[in-house]
Amino acid sequence: MNVSYNPVMRRPLLAAAALIGMLVISSSSLLWAQAKQDKDAPAPETAPDVPDAITIPPGLEPVLFVRAKGSQIYTCKADADGKFSWTLKGPDAELKDRKDKVIGQHTAGPTWKLKDGSEVTGKAAAHVDALDSDSIPWLLVDVVTNSGKGALAKVTKIQRVHTHGGKPGNDPCDDSHKDAETKSDYTADYYFFAPAK
Repeated sequence: MNVSYNPVMRRPLLAAAALIGMLVISSSSLLWAQAKQDKDAPAPETAPDVPDAITIPPGLEPVLFVRAKGSQIYTCKADADGKFSWTLKGPDAELKDRKDKVIGQHTAGPTWKLKDGSEVTGKAAAHVDALDSDSIPWLLVDVVTNSGKGALAKVTKIQRVHTHGGKPGNDPCDDSHKDAETKSDYTADYYFFAPAK
């Protein structure tokens, strides 16, 4: 049986094959670009497991996680009865994101300030002892002021959890050490919450 060569039939087949090849390549490129975008986009935050005393109320969702590493600074002060003790002056810590990139600073106030221009100041609303007795407590913080248009702009609550260190050491604190300062290294995780969208 003779099969004759038909150039007229071959042209549409070649065109169809070329079109299919282009579709496969463009689909692959689109899928690769989408996968890269998904990989680069931050994953949605999830709230940490915490005791009831510092649980976030309904209607709020976590919008940012940072890891703080730095110092808690204490000053030797006398209370109303004249008894001296180390009193918290404030933190001095870098704030890093999940990729270990420095994105802000945590200072007295307490204040959290990010490089994107947003800033919040808070006031402790509740606390629970840390799992480690040598570490500062876990906190629920009410945001008192917000400024800037970045990640902290709409934040209303903060949780400090997974603390390590930060308590004053055994340096003497008495009348002869009045107003002396001491620093204690600490790390902690902070979760920032804003109204759910």
